[in-house]
Amino acid sequence: MDTQLPQAAKTVSDRDERVAELDARAREARVWTERMVAALGTRECWYSLMDKVWTVETLYRSWCKVRARAGAPGVDGQSVEKFAARLLVELEGLSTRLKSRSYRPDAVKRVLIPKADGGERPLGIPTVRDRVVQGAIVEVIGPIFENKFEEGSYGFRPRRGCKDALRAVHAGLKEGLQVIVDADIRGYFDSIDHGMLMKQLRVRIEDRTLNELIARYLKQEVLSTLGRFEPEVGTPQGAVLSPLLANVYLHGLDVHMRERGYRMVRYADDFVVLCANAEQAREALGLIEAWMKTAKLSLHPQKTRLVDMRQEGEYFDFLGYRFAHMKGRMRRFIRPKKAKALRQKLTALTPRKCGVSLSTLIDKLNPVLRGIFEYFKHAALTSLQGLEGHLRRRLRRILAKRQHRAVGAGRSRLAHQLWPNAWFEAQGLYSLTTAHRAHCHPRC
Repeated sequence: MDTQLPQAAKTVSDRDERVAELDARAREARVWTERMVAALGTRECWYSLMDKVWTVETLYRSWCKVRARAGAPGVDGQSVEKFAARLLVELEGLSTRLKSRSYRPDAVKRVLIPKADGGERPLGIPTVRDRVVQGAIVEVIGPIFENKFEEGSYGFRPRRGCKDALRAVHAGLKEGLQVIVDADIRGYFDSIDHGMLMKQLRVRIEDRTLNELIARYLKQEVLSTLGRFEPEVGTPQGAVLSPLLANVYLHGLDVHMRERGYRMVRYADDFVVLCANAEQAREALGLIEAWMKTAKLSLHPQKTRLVDMRQEGEYFDFLGYRFAHMKGRMRRFIRPKKAKALRQKLTALTPRKCGVSLSTLIDKLNPVLRGIFEYFKHAALTSLQGLEGHLRRRLRRILAKRQHRAVGAGRSRLAHQLWPNAWFEAQGLYSLTTAHRAHCHPRC
C-alpha cells in the first residue's frame, strides 16, 4: 500500500485535491482485513502492528475523529484548526517519525473541571498530534481486545453505551436479582499500575515498538499549575487511549466475577453486581475486594455498600439514574446530583440579564431539552417536572423583568397566569412532561 504523498501543495485548490485523494484512499485502505477479522476468534497474540499505525491513511482516519470531537489545544498551543491548515505536512511528519521511532509524546496539560458533588476532577488535554497518534493505536489494537471483553462491560465500546448498561440493570432487577453491590473504585484512572497494565497488553500484543510507544504515553509528563511531573501510576482522563486501557485493566475483574456466576454490569469504573440474596452479595463484595488488592486498587469505603432493593425506601445510583423501591415497586429517577447539574446548565442558558429574544432563547434551549429527555425518558415524571418547573420559573423571571414587573415574579401566581405552561409550548418550547406522556402513552 502506497502511503507516500505528493510534494507540498502550492495552492489551496491543489491542497484540497490532495486531501480529497487521501480521503478516498483512507476509505478503501482498512487496517482490519477479512482474514485478520476471521483470526480474532482463534489467535491469542498479534505481531507486527506498528506498521499499520504509522500509515498516513490510518493517521488520517484518526484525525477525522479528532476533528469531529474538536477540543482545546494542548501544551503546544496548536488548535485543531491550525493542525487542519497544515494537515498533509503534519500527517506525513507523524508517519515519518513513527517509522524511525523518533516520535516522542508531548506533555499533557492538566486542568480541573467541577464535579456534580462540588469537587474537582483532573482532566488531561494531550496535543492534537498525540490525539491523532493515540487514535491510530486504538484503531489498530482495539478489535484485538474488544473480541475478548465480557458481555457485562459497556463503557467506551463500539455499538454499546449507557442505555445498554441501564437496560441490563433493569432486566436483572426484573428477574429478581434485587440485592445490589453498589461499588465505587477510589480514583480509578489515577491508580492504574503501569507495570501490571503493560503486562496485560503484552499478553495480546507482541510488538516491541508499539508497546514502547504505549508505555511512553503512560509516562507522559503532566503540566499543571504546580509544575511538571512524570506520573508513576494512572492514565490521564481525556486521552484518546485511556478508555481502552481502562477497560483492559478491569477486564480481569469482569472475568473473575463471571466465572464465579455473578451478574456484573460495568461502565468504565462504575459498576454494580446484581445478586439474589444478601449472602451472595456479601460473597461478591469479598471477591471484589480481594481482586482489587491484587490489582493495586481500592474501593471507596463511603461509596461502596450493599443495597437490598426488596426493602421500601432503598436505592442505588448508576449512570445518572437513581433506582429506588418506592410505594411497593421499583422506580427510576434522575440522580439528585445529576439533576442539580442539569438545573445549573439550564440556569446558565437563562441568565437574568438576557439580551436575546424569547424565540432565540427557545432555539438554544430546545436541543438541550431534547438531549435531556432522550437520556432520561425512562425516569419518573416527577424528575422531569422538577427540571421543567425550574426552567419555566427562569423564563418567567426574564419576561417579568422585561415588562418592568417584580424580578421575583417568576414564582408568583400572576406570572403563572400571564405565562402558563401551555403558553410556553405554544411559543415552541420543548416540553419534557408532554414528551414523557407521549412516550409512556403513545396511543394518547
